Amino acid sequence: MVKHFNWAVFGNELKWYWTEPQQGNFNYKDADDLLSLCQKHNIETRGHCIFWDVDGTVQQWIKSLNNNDLMAAVQNRLNGLLTRYKGKFSHYDVNNEMLHGSFYQDRLDGCDTRSCPEKYIEHILDLQEQGAPVGGIGIQGHIDSPVGSIVCSSLDKLGILGLPIWFTELDVSSINEFVRADDLEVMLQGDINEAGKRFQALKREWLSHSRGHVDEQGQFNFRGFHGTYNVEVVTPTKKISKTFVLDKGDSPLVVSIDL
Repeated sequence: MVKHFNWAVFGNELKWYWTEPQQGNFNYKDADDLLSLCQKHNIETRGHCIFWDVDGTVQQWIKSLNNNDLMAAVQNRLNGLLTRYKGKFSHYDVNNEMLHGSFYQDRLDGCDTRSCPEKYIEHILDLQEQGAPVGGIGIQGHIDSPVGSIVCSSLDKLGILGLPIWFTELDVSSINEFVRADDLEVMLQGDINEAGKRFQALKREWLSHSRGHVDEQGQFNFRGFHGTYNVEVVTPTKKISKTFVLDKGDSPLVVSIDL
């Protein structure tokens, strides 16, 4: 994990049914342990998830609450989780699978939606009109025989909102590893089975590497993808390393290194 990834998402350990299986009986140990592991290796994490809107994932004690008590429980979940992990997760999946699941929406709002880009756009615009700060769009990719043009079309439709789009979950389901590799390559454009080999090849393609000599002004220029870089300067007498981050922007980034 440390070698190949710089982001992590917990599978179940932060979900409400895991952290509070019975009302008032909390279990954050598993999430805390995973978070500590990621922090130890400087791996960023996303909080998955605060709520899960599919009926079959909701604890029985939550289903038994009346609407007033349910609203109070939802507020307690929000306040408790976000207070405990303040500043620890870069961002959260707030309401997981809320287009084809609608437990909380049905109980607390009564609306109904279906899972398609148009409905998702409508939902996000409605949230924004009500003043909700929407920082990004999360979409899932539980994939069986993906069609690249359909995936791209859906992403293009969501892209009109101008928000960052994250595949918050991604897996391919064929039992044949070569078919899985084909499907994963469609999704990514990108001990290792065939799918792993293709992933590594894509990772090499996406990373920026450059080496050379400084010019007469003591400068070295290169173009690279956004991300974190480690530069190493070698002189006849010493070796100097420096880390910097290349973010979005129109102006060149200048990194000064004292020799």
